[in-house]
Amino acid sequence: MIVATLGPDGNNHVLVLGRYLEARGLVDAEMRFYDDFPTAFAALVAGEVDRVLQCTAHFSHADCVGRYMHRAFPVDVFAAGSHPLVLLAQRDIPTPRHVARQPATRFYTDLSAFDEEIDVPTTVAVAEGLLEGRFEAGICARQTLDAHSDKLRLIEELGPALDVWVLYGTEPLPEGHPLVLA
Repeated sequence: MIVATLGPDGNNHVLVLGRYLEARGLVDAEMRFYDDFPTAFAALVAGEVDRVLQCTAHFSHADCVGRYMHRAFPVDVFAAGSHPLVLLAQRDIPTPRHVARQPATRFYTDLSAFDEEIDVPTTVAVAEGLLEGRFEAGICARQTLDAHSDKLRLIEELGPALDVWVLYGTEPLPEGHPLVLA
């Protein structure tokens, strides 16, 4: 079995996919990583992968559900925690004016102290922007601070997000399956 999700290493999709495969006894499954979900779903319907794992909080979730309706079907769902999240700032900026966040994280804490909120597709992209100096502050995985405490400082610990995840396949679940409500 080949299961696709977003890469690169270190993001929540890789973390949760590993947990999922272990919990379901699918340790021999191959993981394949894509840069975006439309490409992963295209690979699914083309038969290049057997499953796609997507977090429902991902900004492309609704588009993928609509675009691949009747070709990609939910075959499993579960809740899983993310990497612990934090609100970080550039170490040398005492009062950041703008904050970058993935849209799903916009209500994880009070951001009213910032003049501007910047939408970024993923928490990984927030971390990259912080490290490149494009963002003054942002919400991303705590591991970013752990690896770059010389450049970044902690504003607030947010902890892991508990999200709903969906595994998609190309065959719908049969009637009577416990995940299917009649």
